[in-house]
Amino acid sequence: MPIHPSPPVPSLRLAVLIDAETLSGAHAPQLMKLARQLGRPIIRRAYGDWTTSRLDLWKQHLHPLAIWPHQHFRYRRCKNASDAALIMDAMELLCLRRADAFCIVSSNSGFAGLAARIQARGVPVYGFGQRDTAHAFIAACNRFMYPDQAEQTR
Repeated sequence: MPIHPSPPVPSLRLAVLIDAETLSGAHAPQLMKLARQLGRPIIRRAYGDWTTSRLDLWKQHLHPLAIWPHQHFRYRRCKNASDAALIMDAMELLCLRRADAFCIVSSNSGFAGLAARIQARGVPVYGFGQRDTAHAFIAACNRFMYPDQAEQTR
């Protein structure tokens, strides 16, 4: 019986940073599958207020997918501390050169600036989000994917 070699493992070290409040946790397995096709997700973090029931679907996938939850309380309505924490972590990881590429999971146009800053340092950014993601964020990424149907827009 012939031995079939396993497919090569992509060598990019990925930081997967998830804005859990803008994408349903139902897409978590597909999201991580897509990330593994791009490289090795060595950093997996999900940001949100884990005390609410809104993130219950994400909670089911955290342990099986080795995603580390970052707790950020929403002290005021429409103020999102988790977005700020994701941005600060991304910049720290970038400066420390902990990842070769970033996967930013969000449908928030506010991350367009972050994607542009990371790319200005010569590091690729892969975006993941919903179909209604703001065009500014999609355009700021090297590549953007929709985990719900695993299609690529550009």
